[in-house]
Amino acid sequence: MSSNENVVGVLTTIAPPTDCVRHLHSFCGKQLDELVVVGDRKGPVSYPLSLVNFLPMSEQSATGFRLANELPENHYSRKNLGFLSAISSGADAIYETDDDTMPTKSWKSRSRTQNVSVVQGDKWANVFRFFTDEQIWPRGMPLDEIHKSVGTISAEKIVDAPIQQGMIDLSPDVDAVWRLVFGHEVYFQAGKSLMIQPGTWCPFNSQNTWWRPEAYPLLYLPSNCEFRATDIWRSFVAQRCLWELEVGVVFHGPDTIQHRNVHNLMTDFKGEITGYLQNQEITDLLASLCLAKGQENVANNLYACYEALAQADVFPGKEIELVSSWIEDVENSMQQKSELLQRSRRKQAA
Repeated sequence: MSSNENVVGVLTTIAPPTDCVRHLHSFCGKQLDELVVVGDRKGPVSYPLSLVNFLPMSEQSATGFRLANELPENHYSRKNLGFLSAISSGADAIYETDDDTMPTKSWKSRSRTQNVSVVQGDKWANVFRFFTDEQIWPRGMPLDEIHKSVGTISAEKIVDAPIQQGMIDLSPDVDAVWRLVFGHEVYFQAGKSLMIQPGTWCPFNSQNTWWRPEAYPLLYLPSNCEFRATDIWRSFVAQRCLWELEVGVVFHGPDTIQHRNVHNLMTDFKGEITGYLQNQEITDLLASLCLAKGQENVANNLYACYEALAQADVFPGKEIELVSSWIEDVENSMQQKSELLQRSRRKQAA
């Protein structure tokens, strides 16, 4: 991370500060400039940490974001408001996490460019298998692909990396099937970085993820789907749009651990059924779309993806209304970011 970059962390929660968040907060003023915490109808009403921009439910309408009054309550997608707040504050990078994920000593801000090996797969690549010999797969991987879709690694090269995902030790983000069948602690190998080549799919999550401005429109978390699908289906849309920038998602070795919040695994399984049945269909549809190349088309490509998914009845039509509001809010927030940068430059020149 450049010393003059503004790096903002974003999470949503209904709980008071956890030990994981308190530990992340210790990086504020060092690796992070600010931590944005988005509350919900269930709480919390306050968040007593010094370098936190807390957005309780009672104050979200006052942000001026169209999406604030349109998102469902008691839903993970309210995290979108944290992204918008970070963008409008001038964030040069956004670190996305959850309140049960804790940085380790190796955690650091991720630079815009990365030296990576490129993972080449037929259609899917199980990136977890490049970091461990265990039989394990990321949440969102089609179950009929887990034994055959590992992929191969090419020589290293330097790439632009608008979206980067770090592995999570102890309790990685896997699906309920894996937890019910295996369900033990996992530790991944450190010291490598991989990029999934454009045209190959690998799901990524919302727990330890870095985003750069080129990818800010792709942060959007959909609302009209199961909670266990929202960040996974977002990852498919984001990857498809990245391909038009001729880059893929970069994965790093572990730099966080998860002390997982209490879950009912059968409830998780029920919430993942639509994904087990539709993830292949969704990615096939997205791969078939004719999108426009170039940075200037990222937001339009995002809209085109959700429009196609709505036409295929993956999402109801009202999801498109939220996407439209999101794009408008992102464009306004990016304009505020540009104005902040111009004012900063004028001050430095004075």
